[in-house]
Amino acid sequence: MIEFRQPGEMTFADYQAIGMKSGLEIHQQLDTEKKLFCRCPVRPYSEEFDAQILRHMRPTLSELGEYDGTALMEFKTKKNIIYQINKETVCTYEMDDTPPFELNEQALDIALEITMLLNCKLVSEVHIARKQYLAGSIPTGFQRTTILGVDGSIPYGDRKIGIIQLGLEEDACREVSDIGHDRVYKTDRLGIPLIETVTYPEMRTPQEVADVAQVIRYLTRSTGKVRTGLGRTRQDVNVSVTGGRRVEIKGVPRIPMIPLLVHNEAFRQLALLDIKKQLNDRGITEETFEYDSFEITNILKGTQYYPVAEALKEGLEIHAVVLRGFRGILPTKTQPETTFSKEISDRVRVVACLDRLPNIAHSDSEGETFSSAEWTKIKKHSKMKDDDVVVVVWGNNGDSKMGISEIALRAKEAAIGVPDETRQALDDGTNGFERILPGPNRMYPDTDLPPLAITDERIERIRSTLAELPWDRQQRYEGMGLDKETARRMSISKRRDTFDEAVSSTKYEPAAVAELLLGGLRRLRRRKGIRECSGETFVQTLVEAEKLKLPAGSLELLVAKTCGPGGIEPAKAAASFEILDADRLKEKMKEFAQSLELPDTDREKLVRFLTGQMATEFRGYITGREAFDFADRFIAPV
Repeated sequence: MIEFRQPGEMTFADYQAIGMKSGLEIHQQLDTEKKLFCRCPVRPYSEEFDAQILRHMRPTLSELGEYDGTALMEFKTKKNIIYQINKETVCTYEMDDTPPFELNEQALDIALEITMLLNCKLVSEVHIARKQYLAGSIPTGFQRTTILGVDGSIPYGDRKIGIIQLGLEEDACREVSDIGHDRVYKTDRLGIPLIETVTYPEMRTPQEVADVAQVIRYLTRSTGKVRTGLGRTRQDVNVSVTGGRRVEIKGVPRIPMIPLLVHNEAFRQLALLDIKKQLNDRGITEETFEYDSFEITNILKGTQYYPVAEALKEGLEIHAVVLRGFRGILPTKTQPETTFSKEISDRVRVVACLDRLPNIAHSDSEGETFSSAEWTKIKKHSKMKDDDVVVVVWGNNGDSKMGISEIALRAKEAAIGVPDETRQALDDGTNGFERILPGPNRMYPDTDLPPLAITDERIERIRSTLAELPWDRQQRYEGMGLDKETARRMSISKRRDTFDEAVSSTKYEPAAVAELLLGGLRRLRRRKGIRECSGETFVQTLVEAEKLKLPAGSLELLVAKTCGPGGIEPAKAAASFEILDADRLKEKMKEFAQSLELPDTDREKLVRFLTGQMATEFRGYITGREAFDFADRFIAPV
């Protein structure tokens, strides 16, 4: 049996011993005005929709006359795909009613810029391909995609991580729900330009995977031309161990989730390899695997086991699947708080659409499900032997038969080891089955769009304006006196050019300017509702403030006056700031404090109250610490 260990108990040598390696596929939306293959505007996501469209997906043959396994699996689910469309963000192209427009030139330029920053070799021509997606996330049943560069690299510590390729493609729909045979999508995200950066599997520990994801995140954000926020960047993580196979954990929304997901997947594969060994030692292989199935609806009439009792009320069928020689396998731990039986349950849930959980019961967990007498009847009817296990599944005629098939298929795969799968990232750091891993048969050329040459003129135009690499910019900012974290944040901020101009145009400390851009503008959005502040206005405000030798503490107040729809001229804002010498400031502070009606409470709370009042009233003149010191002196000790 495999011994599970916590991430903190593992060393680099431990991960090397199990042969863990991992790669990334990072999807990042580009900040364009229009979508990739139509002229629909890119707008904020909305829950409103004007109409619904129903589609059923069917697989198509590749150019070699073969079906992709993932497409066949999705076809077995017999899903009703429902699209909720908003007329402001979708058109007939995205519903596959009209041909595509030409590729969005703005998106292509941004993607080529990032390809160059990744040190990739650029393609000479862009060729659009179709990638089958029968899950329904794209109404056409395929995604238009292209490769822009290959064989790049990024720095990581004292080594480099290889980049296999960077592709440009259209984003898919947002999933709203997936219940039974009905899957619902919103189309507002559909068609937004998306780049996919694919690394080689050169990360050797779970933490390295997260670190490299951050490096790529910093690099793309350094351009100032990508969308930020939850869902705008999604990570697919590929994981394998010695003897296992590449498993893709799909759609990881946040980088901090990656280390635990990778660690748990590595140990899941070790557990599956251990199960394979146990089965092989029993003489069970892919060729010798056996199972039988029986309908047991009549046997379980009157059962008190709630899920099955409810199924019987609905007129559903109950079936037993006997897995020959599998006794003791299903309770095997594969992930934290998870056993191999969930691998089977997941297949039944996803493919047979039996998604009301629990959807199976098995004889290795008798006490948790049916009574002992009922299990005895089930075992006798299904001709179960001592070394067998029986799995019970329930559903309508079609779904229960598909469930039987999937139970047998997943059990058979256990004798092989680790199946090729795409798995879903779960919030607790574990993962669940999503679909089998796609193969090359889902790709074929697009016949609607001609090749597009990447000219030398275009390459030179983009290269001449390449963004400074974020790690080089961070080092430069640290040299200005910014602490490491502020320098890192400033190096990937969309306002980094404004920072550079403000620092070069005034003598205010770079740290004060960075704090104003990273923190002050956010506070103004929250407190004053100021959503806009152009770089030109910001810099000019600082220039005018410096002419009058105003303190750095005054800058946030001045920006509050000059930015936003009702902003005044920077020179007027600076002139309106009352310059106070130290004595006059102390006098005004004392007058203000004496004018306040202090609450009747203990001294500690009074000091906190007065500190807040002083900091608000004299913002720009005193710091928070100075406000506290004044309040502490003003409130007499008890």
